[in-house]
Amino acid sequence: MQLLGRLEISSAEKMAELLDGEHTGRLATIDASGHPQVVPMNFALLDGAIYMHSHTRGEKLDNIARDSRAGFEVDHEYEYLPSYYADERDASLADTLYASVVIKGTASVVEGGAEKCRALNALMSKYQPEGRYEPVREGDAVLGEVAVIKVVPSSMRGKYKIGQHLRAGERAELARKILERRGEAALGTLRVMGFEVRGGGVRMVEEPRW
Repeated sequence: MQLLGRLEISSAEKMAELLDGEHTGRLATIDASGHPQVVPMNFALLDGAIYMHSHTRGEKLDNIARDSRAGFEVDHEYEYLPSYYADERDASLADTLYASVVIKGTASVVEGGAEKCRALNALMSKYQPEGRYEPVREGDAVLGEVAVIKVVPSSMRGKYKIGQHLRAGERAELARKILERRGEAALGTLRVMGFEVRGGGVRMVEEPRW
């Protein structure tokens, strides 16, 4: 299998999990001059679509009204891999373990009150799971004070690199180096890679297939 094929996420459920787990995504629309405009957004995945809240006026809303084509992207960096893991002198060997989801689709501004409520409540549930707020209801004044953008995907592709492109021995050696470096995310990265830490060493316990 070619490298690119090994990096593709084939599971729609895994892509949804990645989208649910990230707090910031990037919305791309097309501005009046034909250039892409990319802005970071809070978002929620609901019924297969991406929902975001916005001010009721702004360039991205003007872009969507003029051209509904849009893109959306999230990514997560698990671990930076210093070049010296592979060679003490060759900086080009630095790498990153990561996952990403890229969406192409159609954007619109939600008009219906019921859908707008569901989207805003989904956003609150995601970002404030502990509750302690009143759900948004149809007829609430806030519905007129905020816009909700919806992106319906026409394509969704995911990529990930967590060591699955390496031979078994190379992957185990990489896991040992990550453990030795003890970065802030090291233990979480090793779990994602399918390793557990035991007795000061690492042992692969599962083969992650996304």
